[in-house]
Amino acid sequence: MKRRGRAAAVAVAVMGLSAVGCGSGHQPAESEGGGPVTTQTGRPPYSGLSEVPERLGNDGTTITVGDPAAPMTVRLYEDPRCPVCKEFETDGGAPRLRAATVRRETKTEYTLASFLDDRLGGSGSKKAVNALRAALDAGKFAEYHDVLYAGQPAESVDGFTDAYLLKLAAKVPGLRGHAFDSAVKTMKYRTFVENAEEAYEEADAPGTPTAEIDDVRIPNEYSGLLFSGSAFGKLLTEIRKDPGTWRSAAG
Repeated sequence: MKRRGRAAAVAVAVMGLSAVGCGSGHQPAESEGGGPVTTQTGRPPYSGLSEVPERLGNDGTTITVGDPAAPMTVRLYEDPRCPVCKEFETDGGAPRLRAATVRRETKTEYTLASFLDDRLGGSGSKKAVNALRAALDAGKFAEYHDVLYAGQPAESVDGFTDAYLLKLAAKVPGLRGHAFDSAVKTMKYRTFVENAEEAYEEADAPGTPTAEIDDVRIPNEYSGLLFSGSAFGKLLTEIRKDPGTWRSAAG
């Protein structure tokens, strides 16, 4: 069980907003697939991430994006089919997190779940996680991850087909090629997909997205912080200013 205790008090001090994720019954309006979103400057949301290191952890399931020496670590639990994850990634706190990662203030660890396939039927989550793992081999995980969420089909459609995943990959310069295309079509990383889902289940996360900052989980009742860019950015800033208080939030 991850430490909570005073973490809730810190979160409340930033913003007392309540929301829950896919695994906890949150039902936002489903979003149709489309092209990548852009920021107010017209730059893609993944701008700058191509220069940030990314790697597979020793546990074989954690994908880390960012400078290994970054002083803060944010762990995210996500399912590619989850529309609430898309809300976080496109309109919520993730753009602030990406900016902090590019500035090398944070590094982000991803645990990629695929439980929505079993819950809703289909194979889109598993196919998308497999494709994301293949993108890591090409050094394009972070960029493809952002394009994938920006183009996420409606949850009920199970639209992450091989053809659509390859179409999205074409939006990331240098990703498409024999190795990536073959990995997508053959489910090369099926074992990774299965192990990553097991890691999600073992983490006892309440749903997706779930976030932990420096090993302290944002309490589920305050997960609304994830969906406000200003609130999530403020939380990251406050923790960066006083990491000791957050890390000692064991209650």
